Amino acid sequence: MKTKKRIIQFLAISIGFSLYACKKDALNTNNENVVSTDQYFKTAGELQAGTNAIYATVRGINLVAREWYFLHDLRSDDVAAGGSQLEVPRAQILNGNVDPTNSVMNAVWNGLYTVIHRANTVIENGPNVSDDPAMRDRCLAEAKFLRAWAYFELVSKWGAVPMYTETVKLPSDYQPRAEVGAVYQFIVQDLQEAANILPGKSGTENGRITHAAANALLGRVLMQQGDYTGAKEALLKIPTAGADGYRLTDRYLDNFEEETEFNSESIFEIVYVDKGDNDFNWSTDDTPNAAQSTIRNQEYNPVAWRNLIPSNKLLNEFENAETGAEKTDPRFSYSFYQTGDRYNNGADILTDADQNNNSSIVNGVRKKVSFRKFMIIYKESKSRASYHPGGNNQRIIRYAEVLINLAECEAELGNLTAAVSYLNQVRARASVAMPPYPTAQFPVATKEDVIKAIIHEKSVEVSNESLRNIDILRWRPKGYFSVEPITYFRPGRDELLPIPQAELDNNPQISGNQNPGY
Repeated sequence: MKTKKRIIQFLAISIGFSLYACKKDALNTNNENVVSTDQYFKTAGELQAGTNAIYATVRGINLVAREWYFLHDLRSDDVAAGGSQLEVPRAQILNGNVDPTNSVMNAVWNGLYTVIHRANTVIENGPNVSDDPAMRDRCLAEAKFLRAWAYFELVSKWGAVPMYTETVKLPSDYQPRAEVGAVYQFIVQDLQEAANILPGKSGTENGRITHAAANALLGRVLMQQGDYTGAKEALLKIPTAGADGYRLTDRYLDNFEEETEFNSESIFEIVYVDKGDNDFNWSTDDTPNAAQSTIRNQEYNPVAWRNLIPSNKLLNEFENAETGAEKTDPRFSYSFYQTGDRYNNGADILTDADQNNNSSIVNGVRKKVSFRKFMIIYKESKSRASYHPGGNNQRIIRYAEVLINLAECEAELGNLTAAVSYLNQVRARASVAMPPYPTAQFPVATKEDVIKAIIHEKSVEVSNESLRNIDILRWRPKGYFSVEPITYFRPGRDELLPIPQAELDNNPQISGNQNPGY
């Protein structure tokens, strides 16, 4: 078990959407076994329990524990199928054949709207609490951040989506699809209000949201809208000194191993717990006090299911001395395992036979390569790691991304020297120590050069961290790709996912209002 202070107790409050056809008398029936919201949210402690219920949904199977990272990664060019064992709904997304009934997509959609509903519940009932104003205000700010995060996930994947700004109380409370601009405006407002209230990392528990997280996410959101001035302003509010300051870790791998969670680079991460058994919560039931593990280290694990592996494009993006670079980028070996690498604290050697099914081609050589980030085999034997849901936290935002995002903001604003300086900070990490830009392969004399360096640096620094598909959506309309990164891409269709069929069937406000091409 982890010794660091963790958030592992969550109250699953009965606050589900009323989206089912019910008889009028059934709606008026009181369930004496359930405490209603007008009776419950009277103290700061109760409001915090409601806030914890939002976190519980975020870290559950529909979202970060499984389906969320799949939906992100499968819509990027970071991954390829590990073999024929990849389940059909996941293969559909990877190959561009997703349809409105896809179960992975539907799970994420449902999870995000559950987050929104629970956040709305906290925000609506917060004014009833007066016993601890500081705790109340922090809970409200956390709820606004999580609501904004959920809406950004929705609008960036589906475009115009139904927007609920208050809790759903009646079957008639369905909302139509809001304009994309209106959704973004609501997200920005939530994040700005949250950032003004949330404490620094020294003033809160590990795993809870800080003002740095709010500003970092606000920077992402504004960049996606093309507001680089606003994004730069938000990102520069992230402190770099004192108890609340952030800096790059000297050791790159500290960002992906269990023993080094909540380090100086970590701005926001989702908390998981190694329960010491092989049990994983395969349901969406986030029961009170339930410790949650993550199944990610099974899905991508070289000695386990290996459902996804690095794409050849990603593997060959890393600078290598054999292809003309001054130095081979050590982040390759920090990000991937390949045959011959040691694992289990150096006791075992990875073989071809350990890694089932598909191979990769790296610099013209065929070999078995698998993901390393977040995998637990660095300290576990094959027999244990072949099935063991783990407690390695999912890092959502880290300071390296902030620096690269600042570089993009400066480049878009015409400040090329400042942009290159931010990139070189990332490359200068002690365990990376890559030659600073300009290099022979990456000159930085023009904006076009600098953008190319930014795209490269982002690819190799945060590979397989569920960011690439959002970057592609932002960079594609600007013409920054000489070759379309998604092989199946069909303009006018594949920018967005289809609205889930269940939503179209159940919500009369959007019936028949599907995204183009589906």
